[in-house]
Amino acid sequence: MLTKSSTELVRQKNSVLVLTALRRHGPLAHTELSDFTRLSSATVSVITTDLERAQIIERAEQQAAGGRGRPRVQFSQRRDCGYLIVVIISSDAVQYSLVDYAGRLIDRFTEDRPQVVSGVGPFVAGLRDALERIVARSRLSRDKVLMISISSKGLVDASEPVLRWSPIFGKEQIDFAAVLGEDWSAKVILGNETLLVAAAVGRQEEDRKGGAFRALAALSLGHSIGLGIVRRGAEGVHEISAPNFGHMLHVSGGGLCRCGSRGCIEAYAGFYAILRTAFDVPLDTIPAKFVPVAELDKIATGARQGNRRNILAFRQAGLALGIGLSRMLSLHERMPVAITGPGTRYYDLLMEGITDGLADSHVVRMEGMPELRLMADEPTLVFEGHLNRALAIIDNDIVRTGNAVVELNDQSVGVS
Repeated sequence: MLTKSSTELVRQKNSVLVLTALRRHGPLAHTELSDFTRLSSATVSVITTDLERAQIIERAEQQAAGGRGRPRVQFSQRRDCGYLIVVIISSDAVQYSLVDYAGRLIDRFTEDRPQVVSGVGPFVAGLRDALERIVARSRLSRDKVLMISISSKGLVDASEPVLRWSPIFGKEQIDFAAVLGEDWSAKVILGNETLLVAAAVGRQEEDRKGGAFRALAALSLGHSIGLGIVRRGAEGVHEISAPNFGHMLHVSGGGLCRCGSRGCIEAYAGFYAILRTAFDVPLDTIPAKFVPVAELDKIATGARQGNRRNILAFRQAGLALGIGLSRMLSLHERMPVAITGPGTRYYDLLMEGITDGLADSHVVRMEGMPELRLMADEPTLVFEGHLNRALAIIDNDIVRTGNAVVELNDQSVGVS
């Protein structure tokens, strides 16, 4: 019994290696799968046969150039094996995307989120309605959806899809598995938005540097301030975390933050903080939950034209960010920092404060300024992070159920 169990675990692990190679590199031939997975040709043959039989992957013949010779056989994911719904909750809207098992986008729509305080109840009702509509638009049944992957800024439970705190709902918690479990058989997962960004940037960095990649931080600038850290751990596995950076203490007893504390980094670097400083609003004023980018653009225009108060607002924000990053580097190690989010449009105004805040750090004085790079297209990174995480989990889950189907079929036809 122990030997059979160990053999099955090895087969599942090898099957996931094959699916991961297909997901990273697209359709692959038998020899390419063997090269990427470092599995023997015989093992790859057994795995692809099992995965085909379980209707997880499919093969297609590609005619050789010039029409001569045997067609080249390539394997790829079977698109209708299952589906994924991605839900991205942002400060002013919620985006819904339907994706097939091959990772291809089928449908997407975005709904504006009312800025008036409406609470969790109306949001959950809208979420349920939108999930029903996105499958109905593609004429899919709900049981074909294998996973619903949700993201938000804020504090996310480490083991359950529970949003503990967010800048949108405050202390009102949402247990997404509980509110969706009655209607959906799909697995529900929840991720911190900046963690997903870090995961996507880390994947890109590893593709670029290979084994030379060690660590990277992703700093998100906008209505909220977020930070994700990705490190290359044992056997090349990425270790990803999202410390509560925006709500780290910057100034004791300082400006009031949306979280209810005083002196957080976000209370000096978030969009509402820049607005507050530019208009010399008292620091104990209750922060606005949402500030339109157009309002920040006006402040930025004034700063670029020499308005000293507006210049101070961005410099103060940059300094808070730089000091926070210096503490992060002191706790971890010197690493590149990818700066994302709508706040990147003001990087020219923030840059001096960020570098000044970093420069006071001992690790920076000893090892030099970390690489700072702009990656403005944050929505694409968030979506990419969703796909990387969710499809990897689906692959692991589907291999287990797929192997069970294969074993049942084998027993029914007397295959040993």
